[in-house]
Amino acid sequence: MISTNRLRRFSVMVAASAFAAVAFSAQAQEISESHLKAAHAAIAAIHATDSFDMILPQAAAALKGQLIQQNPDIQELITQTVDEKSLELAARRADLEKESALVYARAFSEKELTDIAAFYESEAGKKLIESGPIATRELVKAADIWQNGIARDLAQQVGEKLKIVAGAAATAEGATAPVAPKN
Repeated sequence: MISTNRLRRFSVMVAASAFAAVAFSAQAQEISESHLKAAHAAIAAIHATDSFDMILPQAAAALKGQLIQQNPDIQELITQTVDEKSLELAARRADLEKESALVYARAFSEKELTDIAAFYESEAGKKLIESGPIATRELVKAADIWQNGIARDLAQQVGEKLKIVAGAAATAEGATAPVAPKN
């Protein structure tokens, strides 16, 4: 009984995996070369993968540091070997570009990708890429100042209103409250 359940689960898992593989390959086949070319152009225009350029150099530097710390007597050999192997692996950067193009091609139509690339290759698009992070940083500063001002003004105005309403309520209560007899 237990092995029958395991066999069923395994069969379901294999069937689901096969379905996913067929669905993925069918989806990948639907993307035309021109669509992928548009995706590559958009990725290049927006510098979508530039932030990943340092992955291999950082991994190499970390590995060098770790290995040299463990084996300081062969520092030159470690440095040479890590550098050599890093250069060999650098060619795999193209794999990331291919995967990125597929991701963008699945997310955007060919026309959208062409429009995105055209905008970001324009002077306005280049300026947005160059100055956008600075503008965003300044906007966050302005929003922080605005938020602090709004919170301060809200607290002040609510406090004033509560004093007026609470003061009027206290006065009204005092006028209608029975006077305690004096002893």
